[in-house]
Amino acid sequence: MSLLANILIDGTAYGMVLFIISVGLTVTLGLMRFVNLAHGAFAMMGGYFAAWLVRVQGWPYVPGVLAALLATGLIGALLEVLVLRRLYRRSELQQVLFTIGLTFLFVATANLLFGPEVQVLPLPAWLAMPVDLGIRTLPAQRLLVIAVGLVVLAGFMWVTRSSRFGVWLRATVDNTAAAESLGIPVQFVYALTFAAGAALAALGGVLGAELMPLEPYYPIKYLVLVLVVVAVGGMGSIAGSAVAAVALGMVETASKYLASDWGSMFFFAAVVLVLSWRPAGILSARRA
Repeated sequence: MSLLANILIDGTAYGMVLFIISVGLTVTLGLMRFVNLAHGAFAMMGGYFAAWLVRVQGWPYVPGVLAALLATGLIGALLEVLVLRRLYRRSELQQVLFTIGLTFLFVATANLLFGPEVQVLPLPAWLAMPVDLGIRTLPAQRLLVIAVGLVVLAGFMWVTRSSRFGVWLRATVDNTAAAESLGIPVQFVYALTFAAGAALAALGGVLGAELMPLEPYYPIKYLVLVLVVVAVGGMGSIAGSAVAAVALGMVETASKYLASDWGSMFFFAAVVLVLSWRPAGILSARRA
């Protein structure tokens, strides 16, 4: 019973980290149809900013994290406005090549400025304190990760389905010219969407620093995991990404507890089986 509880709790926390990081890519890749392979760099950037502010500059944890998310979101918006929007009409191959090159630029910059060491993000006492759930005692930070993941899921689904901005985004993606003729600020919609995706990736990088250590090759090391979550969940499906992330997080955690010598074999075997069964993903967003 204790082993099952460990797998469920740790797998859910790990899955929620993957979901928070990947949800921005779900939107940019599935809805905006832009192949951004530099998405993991924003997760690394947020974690690095937060670690530098909290550990080096002595900021309190919450203001440091919020400042890191804001800075990452602003950098994401600037990149979209100055560079990336020029690639929307280009081929997928050009988008892949450019964003992979951008990833290596971020990796080299992080290595130059901070060195190859893992960046440690100290937790405040209220997050490091143990919480007794009866079946297991775990740090409060794990519970925070799960709660934030649920809030992100509910918030993103509400924004994309029920808010005016969600209507603008869907209209912009489906027919940009018609959206512009109706007075929708298309460029603003793209920039804000990209900034929100970058900030959420940064949030995942901060919350998952314990499970996914912050080091210069972070964007390359975890790129496949993020892409797998988006593909298994279904292109453009936020709920699908959440289901895929938690399910794959459970598989990865269970394999580490039960068959650690096999590495991530069960994780990728599960990916192969799911995509063989549902090639378009578990909950792919269907379009006419």
